[in-house]
Parts: sequence; C-alpha cells; structure tokens
Amino acid sequence: MVWADAIGQAIAYIESHIADELSVGEIAKQVNLSPFYFQKGFSLLCGLTVMEYIRKRRLALAGSELVSSDAKVLDVALKYGYDSPDSFAKAFARFHGTTPAMARKDGTTLKSFAPLKIKLSLEGGYLMDYKIVQKDSFTVLGVSKTFSYENAKAEIPKSWNEFFAAGNGKYVCGMYGVNHDKDMAGDRFEYLIADNYNPAADVPEGFVTKVIPAFTWAIFPCKGAMPTALQETNRRIFSEWLPACKDYEIAAGYCIELYGDPKEYPGGVQDENYSCEMWIPVKKKQ
Repeated sequence: MVWADAIGQAIAYIESHIADELSVGEIAKQVNLSPFYFQKGFSLLCGLTVMEYIRKRRLALAGSELVSSDAKVLDVALKYGYDSPDSFAKAFARFHGTTPAMARKDGTTLKSFAPLKIKLSLEGGYLMDYKIVQKDSFTVLGVSKTFSYENAKAEIPKSWNEFFAAGNGKYVCGMYGVNHDKDMAGDRFEYLIADNYNPAADVPEGFVTKVIPAFTWAIFPCKGAMPTALQETNRRIFSEWLPACKDYEIAAGYCIELYGDPKEYPGGVQDENYSCEMWIPVKKKQ
C-alpha cells in the first residue's frame, strides 16, 4: 500500500469511529501495517502521535457539540471517552482555554481542529545517503528505561541529561541509543543508553546487558546538532526512505543510534558538524 494512501485510510477510519474505543493496533490493522511502523510513520509524517490526534479531534468535536446542542456535559464527556466530568473539564480547558460550562456563554472562543487531509505534492529528488550492512549479533551494557511514543521526543533527551548528571558516564560513555519495541505494538518501547559490553568487567548496579540480534541494517549518516539533526533524520527515514524503498522493509522493532565522540567536535553534541548514525534492521520484501 502506498504510504499516503495508508495514512488517508487511517484518518478516514478514525473519523468514522471517533466516538468509539480506538487503539493504535486496531487502526494499524485496518491499513495492513504493523502498529510499530504505523505509529512511528504517522507521528513523523503528521507531526503528532495517533492518540494525540484522536484526543484533539474529540475535544474539538466536544466543544462544537456543547455549543450547538443541549446535551449534558456528562453525556458529551462519556461520548468522547472521558470517565468523569472532572477529567473531561481538565482536558477541555487545556485544549480550549475555557471550561465546558463556559463554552455555552455568548462570545466564548473555542478552538477548532480539522481532520488531517492528505495532499499530493511534487516532491522527491532529494538525496538521502545510506548503506546496507550485515552485522553479527553483539551485546551492549547500559541503563534501560521505558517510554511511550507520545512523549519520547521530549523525554529521551531529558533522560540523557539525567544519565550523565547521575555520574553514569564513568561506566558508559553513551556510544549507543538503542530503541527496542519487542512486540512492535506501537504504544511503548525500551530505550537504552549503552556501550559495547566487556564480558570481563562487572555489570554496575542499575545497569543491564542486552543482546542485539544479527540483522541486515540500513545505516543512515546524520550530521548536525543533537537532538534536532537526529530527529530530522528519523523523520525522513520513516516519511521518505521507507515508503519509497522498493527492496527493503523493517525486519524488527529495533532502531539504534550510534554516536560520535563529542570530544572530537568544538561544540560537542551541539556542533553543526557533529556526526552520528541511525541503524534500522531491514529485510528483503517478498
């Protein structure tokens, strides 16, 4: 399926079931994509996660319904997936800047959030360097945390700062950032700040080892200040390279960031020439 078609069909499905219980897995199933690939691709292409899109659409529709009908606030809250008036009122106020009760007052301004629409434009001709490399399995040592896809973009950079602030850099310098979504379920994933594991050394308290299986990897160079440059490379992989690639598809729920030594750059990881790589496990399409 063409990627733009898949996103368009997913949005249509969401809109027709906006008041029903929805999950990333169920929506991905409708467009024949793995939840992992669908969630990452949707958020990178559309600029927000699937569930964030659903929440904003529901709150926009709830505001419109309160203004245009005599429906009870509780009924509107339940219709759009909120268990109580309090939780609905808090979410409504964050989105609209006013309470559900005030929404019906004359002159109250509410926010709209229209459904996403896929528009075709003439793009491409871009250059994206990559190489395909077969690698044996290897083991890493690091600190592991679990993140949701919804907050990972902001939380992972904070996690790196906390890692070094805690003095963990004396054990692991941060050669790798390892993303692992074992079930490719599209909701949460494991992230490790890690180095290559030395079996002769003890595993420090609070650290874990992890075996990275042998894979064929698509390796993408990345240049620029972190984390912006890496996030942009990630966006292009999922929104441009994978949808356009005729030969390969994702083989497993891994994504590895390989970092250069910050000491080699005057500005460290903020240097405009800072270099790193992103690895995606791939397999030949059937």
